[in-house]
Amino acid sequence: MPHAERPILVLGAGGQVGRALVALLGERCVGLDRGRADLAEPNHLPAVLDAQAPRAVINAAAYTLVDRAESEAQLAATINGEAPGVIARWCADAGIPLVHFSTDYVFPGDGATPFTESDAVAPLNTYGATKLFGERRIAEAGGRWLVFRTSWVYDATGRNFFTTMLRLMSERRELSIVADQHGAPTYAPHLAAATIGALRTAEAAPAFPSGIYHLCGSGETTWHGFACAIRDEARARGMSLEIDSIEPITSAEYPVPATRPANSRLDTSKAHQIFGVSLPDWREGLAECMTVYEDHRPAV
Repeated sequence: MPHAERPILVLGAGGQVGRALVALLGERCVGLDRGRADLAEPNHLPAVLDAQAPRAVINAAAYTLVDRAESEAQLAATINGEAPGVIARWCADAGIPLVHFSTDYVFPGDGATPFTESDAVAPLNTYGATKLFGERRIAEAGGRWLVFRTSWVYDATGRNFFTTMLRLMSERRELSIVADQHGAPTYAPHLAAATIGALRTAEAAPAFPSGIYHLCGSGETTWHGFACAIRDEARARGMSLEIDSIEPITSAEYPVPATRPANSRLDTSKAHQIFGVSLPDWREGLAECMTVYEDHRPAV
């Protein structure tokens, strides 16, 4: 098959970003979920890639259970670090581009300004450490590659903050939500669209701009602010909610196994400069997500 007619391979097609990529790419891609490409078994991946013979690979698969990673460190490291390294080496040998997603959690979360790609990394938890491991394995493999660090990803149907909040708000009158962690919610279809645009631009460039880039929703908020915005958007659309109050609390008042960074802000200017892509304000993503959520809700 001629190179231009070969599909883009999307790994992790069952996840939030993977689903969005497959929906946008349509017939231009082949999407494989964990059942057909399990990153927990990296040794099997070269055969999977050989069978697909793609013209590019977008890896949207990851171990994302942040708290459970503290007790499943080896599994998280295999999926988030070893497997991306195997994929990257295969892509480098095949001479095709690899796109991979990483996280704001590679940073220590200090300060109050957005992190740039050149800022020092120092993960606070195992999940962040394993994602950093993956970044480094990809860079070591060489070839043509793009790593997009993103933050607070959600969509209308997955298990995420957005859907969890709507469920809890329909069941409870009071919620307490952390208000001292700052970042940008990222709507998965917006991230997918920007990723596809960036890959297209990179492939057309005189020299492929391999490297790490930040790509997330514009603006910033806190988890408490995001929760309040979800409530307000739902009520503006006439949804029936039980919630009366959403109280702001500190991270110390909500202890979890994995420490979260207080500052998850990411500076996305490099991606905009190199690829001409940027995501809409996070509130626009929320409004679009709510529309999709309404469309998928079962009729009462």
